[in-house]
Amino acid sequence: MAATARFDVVAIGNAIVDVLARADDALIEAEGLTKGSMRLIDGAEAERLYAAMGPAIEMSGGSAANTLAGMAALGERCAFIGQVADDQLGAVFTHDLRALGVAYETPALKDGAPTARCLILVTPDGQRTMNTFLGASHLLDRVMIDEAWIADAEILYLEGYLWDPPLSRAAMRRAIDVARAAGRKVAFTLSDAFIIERHGPDFRALIAEGLFDILFANEVEIRALAETQDFEAAVARIAPQVPLLVVTRGSHGALAIQGGVRTEVPAEPIETVVDTTGAGDLFAAGFLSGLAEGRPIADCLTMGAVCAREIIAQVGPRAQTDLKAKVAARLG
Repeated sequence: MAATARFDVVAIGNAIVDVLARADDALIEAEGLTKGSMRLIDGAEAERLYAAMGPAIEMSGGSAANTLAGMAALGERCAFIGQVADDQLGAVFTHDLRALGVAYETPALKDGAPTARCLILVTPDGQRTMNTFLGASHLLDRVMIDEAWIADAEILYLEGYLWDPPLSRAAMRRAIDVARAAGRKVAFTLSDAFIIERHGPDFRALIAEGLFDILFANEVEIRALAETQDFEAAVARIAPQVPLLVVTRGSHGALAIQGGVRTEVPAEPIETVVDTTGAGDLFAAGFLSGLAEGRPIADCLTMGAVCAREIIAQVGPRAQTDLKAKVAARLG
């Protein structure tokens, strides 16, 4: 992209600390959970489930923040807007993001809900079942939106998860207005089918208004958005409504449709799937980094696939390998 903007991407999303623990299928069943899904829980349930989990690893997460962490590792210029509380987990989240080179200046809340956390149960097949207590993250007010940052970013990237709380939804609507007034692009990730179940009419209306330039989805999400179980029918229904549609298909690779032109790439080979947490987030990181570097869509998809492969070969959503070197080895 042109060097006229301060940032390649400014993202707005949930500021969450992930708590990951290994779990067997029996625990998933005993808790009445749907493997591989995400659900929202309250503070009391978060405490109860945490007590039932085995030894855990804590690390900063949040879908959009994970994407920016990946982009920063690839050398892109990023900034994050998201709400934490003035507590220990809030300090951890802030330190981790800034240490990666992502600009983050949203003031921490002094009173009220604690910093959000996501309790993630990882089963032997690598599937992650997420239980999210939104805490302070859903208290992101529009006054916390740095409009100057948004106007000075090539792309505003919005996380669908944050559409659920009314306060942050209003903040994101304001951010869209600011980006479009500045002539910037808006990218949106659908995040999860349950979000579409709750806010599908909103999303369809935003798409119909032409407010999204880039839409990210996986197979389940695109079918839910299009209200059909036929994948190809879903893609055919949504693609004409957005300038750039990007759909991930797990082991079947990914596709993008831009201006009616469809591009597909296979998934990158991997020996063992360890943990799928953050796979979609890191795919978006690779893809958006490719756009920032002015690469062809096929290369953007491949960069996304490489980053997704690296993240599912480890525990947690923040890369422990050199993403830039991995992409360079694959594409040059």
